[in-house]
Amino acid sequence: MSPRSPSVNEELRRRSRERILQATVELVDTNGYESTTLGDIAERAGTARGLISYYFPGKRELLQSAVHRLMHLTLEEGLEREPRTEDGRERLARAIDAILGLAAARPTLMRTHMAGILQAEGFVQCQEQQRLAFLLRDTVTRYGSQDVDTDYPLLRALLMGTVVAVLLPGAPMPLARLRAELFHRYGLDWDMGVPPDGTPPGGTQALGPSAGRHASRQSSKSK
Repeated sequence: MSPRSPSVNEELRRRSRERILQATVELVDTNGYESTTLGDIAERAGTARGLISYYFPGKRELLQSAVHRLMHLTLEEGLEREPRTEDGRERLARAIDAILGLAAARPTLMRTHMAGILQAEGFVQCQEQQRLAFLLRDTVTRYGSQDVDTDYPLLRALLMGTVVAVLLPGAPMPLARLRAELFHRYGLDWDMGVPPDGTPPGGTQALGPSAGRHASRQSSKSK
């Protein structure tokens, strides 16, 4: 049997790594972080325990990479769903809804992820996080930002803060209320993206096109 080519080996490594990341998401989402071992993840992924340590320095770093991959895939799916659009405001609305939707759909996983970021390990710079960052930066660019290096970190911080507020134990904020605040800040119509059922909460008015343009102009003037 002839040896495998470098490209085949690379593809096998990629698939193995992705199985590990997917298994991590599934197990932590179901069982929680403390109850999920690296052995459990290896068994679910159908790979050797030592291979996980080869790819990732520890369980916390593995979890961050796994969640960043999930966020990247979810964001990409939301941005590119039919009907596809190049409209910057609609794409920003879809991006916000994609991230908030994860907080609502996978509270255990996202709460664990946010807690890990706030601990000593901090924010892990990995290829999954870089893919997520690329999509968010591209969204900010298409929205019309004149200073992406400032506006992208601000959007990231606002999304992280909103996710924390949705998941805060004992005092969660309603997702629709938080969504309304973000949409108002960016001049987005309530019916863009994937709006919750019903009308905007708390008397918040849906923004029309002129309001959105005004918000964009105000954002540009403040830079």
